[in-house]
Amino acid sequence: MTTPHILYGMAGSLYTGKVRAYMRQNHIPFVEHKAGSRRFTEQIVPKVGRWIIPVVETPEGELIQDGTVILDHFEANGASVKSIYPQTPVMRAVAHLFELFGGEGLLRPAMHYRWNFDDVNLPFIRDVFRDVLPNGLDPEAQKAVFDHASGRMRKAAVAFGVTPETFTTVEESYADFLGRYNAHLQQTPFLLGGHATIGDFGLFGPLYPHLARDPKPLHLMQTTAPRVFRWTERMNMPEIFIDEEAERVGDKLFADDEISDTLKSLMYFVAEEYLGEITAHVEFANDWLEKNSEVDPSKMRLGRGIGMTSFNWRGHEITTAVMPYRFFLLQRLTDWIEGLDGPDQQSVRALFAETGLEPILDLKTSRRVERKNHLEVWAD
Repeated sequence: MTTPHILYGMAGSLYTGKVRAYMRQNHIPFVEHKAGSRRFTEQIVPKVGRWIIPVVETPEGELIQDGTVILDHFEANGASVKSIYPQTPVMRAVAHLFELFGGEGLLRPAMHYRWNFDDVNLPFIRDVFRDVLPNGLDPEAQKAVFDHASGRMRKAAVAFGVTPETFTTVEESYADFLGRYNAHLQQTPFLLGGHATIGDFGLFGPLYPHLARDPKPLHLMQTTAPRVFRWTERMNMPEIFIDEEAERVGDKLFADDEISDTLKSLMYFVAEEYLGEITAHVEFANDWLEKNSEVDPSKMRLGRGIGMTSFNWRGHEITTAVMPYRFFLLQRLTDWIEGLDGPDQQSVRALFAETGLEPILDLKTSRRVERKNHLEVWAD
């Protein structure tokens, strides 16, 4: 009998969701342990160096932390039934774009719709958060721990730019995205064709655990974007579901010259929604690095954020947390572009220029972000 992997996570966790979906799609045997378990707290957290999910423990006892790193581990070991990385220059660049945008650019609606509708969501969320509570707590202790954890998450929502002044705009922006993605999924079962790519898994993080499970946004998605909801179900399925539309598309990804208007529309949305933010974050990081140029990078424990910076978003001047992990994901896009030959680079740049996104291809921090011992660190 095959020894299964262990996935430590939480049903409502954005980053756990994409790992669980990948493992299901690719028939990787696993059992899921809640992150509040004694084993996770006493044995796994000390080895990882901080309380963070998801973590995968292999049958050999190796620990792998971070959703993207976990997916890369499995991909490199031949676990993917279909590679999650397109092999053509343009589609690979688009996949990395949505890997970044999905995991980091949709945090405002994900956090807003979870934490600002307590009258609808709170009973469900309280129950979901049992996954991260230690076993054996009495009801009063459970409430105290939940209140503390949810308080931290509500502060995080503010750090992503979700404030009373922006609530309406967050909702309008998310409705815009749902409409565009729903239109795109009328033509294709997945973002880039017949099977899921790293772009799908990036989008799935916020769009399923937060926005297709919590009661308020679930109703919104089901009633206004049913194709997006069906995509979240398809992403969670271990079996392949085929209908007439899927048979028409097949299991292959689009070719580089098959960029539909609906996919371009989604890219336009990323330019409007996220380009200003990631640009401001890179500028802040480079200024921060210059001011700290005398410090040994190996002694900089980055944590989740290095500061706050402001920029204009849909008519609001908002301030958000600058998180080095975003630069780790951004590098995957810019590294891919730099590795292409001249004509292939030109093809990618032409599409990104047409959709207002070419500047993102040249965004770089003056020091690279690497991951060592389950942490983000500045490269030497």
